[in-house]
Order: sequence, then C-alpha cells, then structure tokens
Amino acid sequence: MRPHVETIDERDYVWHPSELIRGEGLAVQRNLAYDEEDGSVSSSVHFTEAWGRPAGIHHAETEWYVLEGEVRLGDEVLGAGGYWMAPTGVWTPHLRVAPGTRVLVFREYGDWGFDLADRGPSRTEDGRGLVVRHTSRMPWIPVEQGSPMRFDLGGSPVPGLFIKLLYRNEKTGFYTRLIKAKAGWTEHPLAHHPCYEEAYCLDGGFQYNYGEMWPGTYFFRPALIRHGDFTAALDLGCTWIVRSDSDLVDWYTEDARVEMHGTPTNWGPEFPGTVAPRLLQPVRSRSIGPWADPTYQ
Repeated sequence: MRPHVETIDERDYVWHPSELIRGEGLAVQRNLAYDEEDGSVSSSVHFTEAWGRPAGIHHAETEWYVLEGEVRLGDEVLGAGGYWMAPTGVWTPHLRVAPGTRVLVFREYGDWGFDLADRGPSRTEDGRGLVVRHTSRMPWIPVEQGSPMRFDLGGSPVPGLFIKLLYRNEKTGFYTRLIKAKAGWTEHPLAHHPCYEEAYCLDGGFQYNYGEMWPGTYFFRPALIRHGDFTAALDLGCTWIVRSDSDLVDWYTEDARVEMHGTPTNWGPEFPGTVAPRLLQPVRSRSIGPWADPTYQ
C-alpha cells in the first residue's frame, strides 16, 4: 500500500526519468505517492520536449489531468484542466504532448506496462470505457447535488463545497473529482473515512490540523486517518483534484485531543539546571515547515 503522505510540496521531491514507456521524447516525473506492492503511483510529470506515443493498452487504470500546456489524445485537444481516464485493458488512442506541458498522472492497480496496438477493446467487461473531460466547460455542482455521501453531523449536506465529477466506477465507488471550497469555508470536527483519500491543491489555500496547503501541495491519506478542522483561504477559497478508492463517507470525531500526564522524577525546580520539556513541532516538508497548530501533535 502507499504510505501516509501529509503534507508535501511537490517541489520537495526529486525528478525521476518518466515511467511513460513506448513514447518518443523526454519527460521527467516526481512521485507523489508510490505503492511498491502493485505499482500504483500518483505523479507529477513534466514534458521537457515534445513527446508522443502510438495507440495501445495500459496494464493499469490510468488517468491524466493537465496542469498546463497541451495534450492531444486522438482527436481530442486537452489544455489546462483537461482530463482523460483509460481503464485497464481498454484501447487508448495515440498521444501527442507539447513541450513544457505539466500533467498529473495517476496509475492504479498495476505497473507502467503499455502494449502498442492499432486497435483493441473499447470497453471492459463491466462496461467502462475511455473517459475524456474538458473541465473548463463543466459547471460547478453544489456538493448536496454532486456528492450525496458527504453530510454534516445532523445529516444535512455541508454547504460551501462544489464538485466537478471527472470519473466514477459505479461498481466500486472509486472516483476522481475536482472540489472547490468557497472563501472562508470551514468544517470543525475531525473526520476519517473507510477508504483512502488523496488530493493535489490546484488553486487557493487551505488550513487544517496537518498544516497548510497551496498550489502544488499534496497528501495521500490511507483509510481511517483522522484529519480536520478545515478552513479555506478567506480571500481565495481552495480547489483540489481529489481521488478515493470508494465512496467518501465521513465519520466524525468531536472534542478530539491528545494529552500526556505524569509525575516528574529527575527534573523540575528541586533539580538545579533542569527545565520542563517543551512541545516541538516536527517538520513535514522543507517548503511547508512545521505543522500549523501544536495542539494536534
């Protein structure tokens, strides 16, 4: 499984040669989260020159989200905000990528394998096919309409969140979506989920118990990790691309805190030269620095 990553600025990662095989041209990638057991990866890819690859079939569920630049998938031209998803075993048209393009590439349940093929299956056995989205043309849907799984403690939809659904597997609930929080949006209780959750910040800013997010920051959170006390930037709000391996059910915890108590044995006023311990803030990222609030240590 992928380890817990919270929170990291992608600039703190090093570049690796891209794992996009069978293509011509140069690209490098930063591995945001990597599963060494099955090859799944979430990565940020930079195409340093024009890149292209013939049509074929992926060994893994594969998703691309364009951060900037241009990607041509068959006859589709995808600019910033463009998205495509190819299920494992489904034929994918040829790719052409302009130099300087930056893309988030997600690979699920398999490695980087890709077999060249002039033709192939257009659907999986459960009916899933290639998905292409131009997110700049899609409306923002209020969360109460776009995500019935997200509720507050009283059972009502949480206001102030908006969604663009990019992909959802109807059988498993696996989804990828854009989520936008309005400026100043807050949610106070800690939450955890029965599924993993990952997000890459695209725009704006956000504060919560693990620190602060801004464009280029990322987390991968395995199931059952508590997180929360969310506040979106007061002037900008925040926009993420969010993925989860099933429907995102929120389980809440109020009044959460961690406390340690005990009796000192060899330090204190009666022991000259000793001092009381102090709370240290571990650094999560060279860019982000310490956690924002020591209460959550």
